[in-house]
Amino acid sequence: MTPPWTPDILGEGFEQLTLQLDAGAVATLVRYLGARPDGAEQPWAGETDQVSTPGIDADVLYVHGWSDYFFQRHVAEFWHRAGARFYALDLRNYGRSLRPGLTPGFVTDLADYDSDIAAALEAMGRSGAAAGTKRPLILLGHSTGGLTLSLWAHRHPGAADALILNSPWLEFQATEFGRRAIAPLVGLRARLHPLVPLPPVDPGIYTRAVSATLDGEWDYNLQWRPDRGFPITPAFLDAVFRGQATVAAGLGIDIPVLVLLSDKSYLQPKWSANALTADVALNVDAVAHRALSLADTVTISRLPNALHDIFLSSEPIRRLALERIGRWLPVALQQADALVWKARTADL
Repeated sequence: MTPPWTPDILGEGFEQLTLQLDAGAVATLVRYLGARPDGAEQPWAGETDQVSTPGIDADVLYVHGWSDYFFQRHVAEFWHRAGARFYALDLRNYGRSLRPGLTPGFVTDLADYDSDIAAALEAMGRSGAAAGTKRPLILLGHSTGGLTLSLWAHRHPGAADALILNSPWLEFQATEFGRRAIAPLVGLRARLHPLVPLPPVDPGIYTRAVSATLDGEWDYNLQWRPDRGFPITPAFLDAVFRGQATVAAGLGIDIPVLVLLSDKSYLQPKWSANALTADVALNVDAVAHRALSLADTVTISRLPNALHDIFLSSEPIRRLALERIGRWLPVALQQADALVWKARTADL
């Protein structure tokens, strides 16, 4: 029996669904229904004959990054206003999916999340033989979620129509050379002591830049998004390094890709006001270069003074990012249609 959708912590219009996975693991799917001024639920476009929402008739699936979960209400509201059905996935061992006794963020291979994504797509009504005939699927991933979705799209050609990456962790902060140098050591430690935490490297600068209790504007669950992040395990870092190496070798994703990045990084270990106008988690120049390995069609959009999560930046930057998505997406979906047609006619 399919479990019911229940009210979500984000409040009016948001619901969540627990997804049962392998070996007792769970993931959590969040959806946004919107709300009428009187507070009643607003049916989604297409659910009844009385509702017709103009704009982007698509499904959007959002995947968060490391030591994170979905709490960005305004992102869901943007897609809903555009006419899309918005979903967000809290992966196993993150956020709403954390359970007592589990290691937060634990994973040994980013491909393990394939079952999380498959369960989400099934709950979204996108599984089975008829999946290819439904509305377009837009993937939206932040940081490690962007890396995860890039690899997923590579392994599942034809399953999605557009990929939007919000500061994706496509390359190590110390660039490819640094990753290659330490990856064997991390891999060895992952085999011998997969759960023993590595030395902490997060000084809490990002939290200071975004948290409403400090210099930022956002409130969120500190147990699901700790001040200095979850302890990084060798197993997790090895999984990321292997994923980044796969990207570096070239993916050939078969759909248009949009990569949103800040125009600069601030990777110093001490606080500075510069952290309020830069990505403090990624080497954005290294990521911009690596993004060219994703697909034949990649658009890189640099946003002045943006934070690591573009959608947690100041309001003018968020608005600019959403405007750029709005301009890019219709063209991207047309390109995706053309790619599908080319694939279908290739053997004729």
